[in-house]
Amino acid sequence: MKIRKYAAIDIGSNAVRLLISNVIESKQQTQFIKNSLVRLPIRLGQDSFTSGKISDRNIKRLVESIKSFKILMNIHDVENYLAYATSALRDSKNGNQIVKKILFETGIKIEIIDGKKEAKIISKTDVFHEIDIEKTYLYVDVGGGSTEFSILLGGKRIDSISFKIGTVRLLNKTVDYQIWNQVEKWIKKKTGAFKKIYLIGTGGNINKIHKISNIKDNRPITYLTMSSIYNKLNSLTYEERIIQLGLNPDRSDVIILAAEIFLKTLRWSGAKVIYVPKMGLSDGMIRELYHESKQ
Repeated sequence: MKIRKYAAIDIGSNAVRLLISNVIESKQQTQFIKNSLVRLPIRLGQDSFTSGKISDRNIKRLVESIKSFKILMNIHDVENYLAYATSALRDSKNGNQIVKKILFETGIKIEIIDGKKEAKIISKTDVFHEIDIEKTYLYVDVGGGSTEFSILLGGKRIDSISFKIGTVRLLNKTVDYQIWNQVEKWIKKKTGAFKKIYLIGTGGNINKIHKISNIKDNRPITYLTMSSIYNKLNSLTYEERIIQLGLNPDRSDVIILAAEIFLKTLRWSGAKVIYVPKMGLSDGMIRELYHESKQ
């Protein structure tokens, strides 16, 4: 048996994350086991989607975050890492400057990836571990700045797309109704060819919704349950969602918007349930690192 350690830094629109995973190689199989996950509530999308650039305050917070991530990676004796930035830095006028500043001050190289690459990485996660591989799925990853959709058939990604509809964008009312129309058309066109389709949902919000629903094991969230939770979230104030549901302050305002995206996707695709494997971009990055090392 051989144990290797890899790290993934995900610079999103609503938070910055560091995932450290153990990759355990044996004769029987290769296992990917989460060792440590750190999430820091830096809402870069609040700057990027309203003023078009990241503020000096958030640049400083981001640089300090990456410095702390580097220390943690050294303590864990991480073999290799990937650092990707998504929608917030992608759309920011000073995104490239920030990447250069972080490289200069920390030595950590960050790549700003486009929506297509983001969707591709996300759909490569091991979502079929406890889900029927023979079914056809619409994979939906809802982020703060964008939502990635992929069609998975027989365990393989056959199509994917990224739309600039995310919870932080919706919160700041920077999403044009025409984009909603584009999403609806794409979903109906791509799922219409299949008699039955199921949703796979990833992202921090759907993970929290799954927890709120009290669904045990790996059973999916039904449309009725999602609708009920959406109504419950809407009936509570921002403060009540924090106190009664135990939500973080930076989750309490965006979780309703994520639920809205999933509800619309369920309706447009005709799917009745959402499987929540608790995987995401960071998990896909770990697998990408491992496969690159094998090659």
